[in-house]
Amino acid sequence: MNILIIEDSDDLTLNLCEFLEQKGHTTDAAADGVTGLHLITVNDYDLIILDLSLPGLDGLEVCRQMRQVARKSTPTLMLTGRDTLQDKLAGFDSGADDYLVKPFELLELNARVNALAMRAHPELHARVLKVDDLVLNLDTFEVERAGKKVTLPRVALKILELLMRNSHRVVRRQELEYLLWQDDPPDSDALRTHLHGLRKAVDKPFPVALVHTVHGIGYRLCRNDAE
Repeated sequence: MNILIIEDSDDLTLNLCEFLEQKGHTTDAAADGVTGLHLITVNDYDLIILDLSLPGLDGLEVCRQMRQVARKSTPTLMLTGRDTLQDKLAGFDSGADDYLVKPFELLELNARVNALAMRAHPELHARVLKVDDLVLNLDTFEVERAGKKVTLPRVALKILELLMRNSHRVVRRQELEYLLWQDDPPDSDALRTHLHGLRKAVDKPFPVALVHTVHGIGYRLCRNDAE
């Protein structure tokens, strides 16, 4: 998942980013409410972790504007030291989906993140993925398009899974690079080569292309009319 962390503690942000990336997620971060709201408005995230006590705009106002102005329904976990019932009710009233009081255990945060993601994006946990006429079975690693078998190497399968699980949004180039090489991507444009091979197998034999480049950002798997 692509997760945005809005938190003014640099140490906590770094800790959360490292933990979540170890779990296979990618992260963005903002240290104030204004920057966080801007990132929410211009990007698509799978989940937001939001502190309440923020410079600029506090977390309640960020959440309200996200829901009412930006019209984003992104699952949001409020992470805060405010622990009264009134604080929790205010958080939920502003549009939060969950509320976790500091200090907290990372394993509990991970469980809440997974629960929110499963409710909002059940496709992220599916074992058979389907986008248009393309099907990927993650138990057998068989790929079919329009009922015809498609053979892919291991790297292309990993790319395809990430794109299909996230067909509701653009997958950034950095996410794909991290998936394949973690923090040590090769100097050559290896990702472009792998994507060329994926397109050749998944798109070239068929009349409608599903793998699209979003220039300057990344890639998306969908029909043109779904963009």
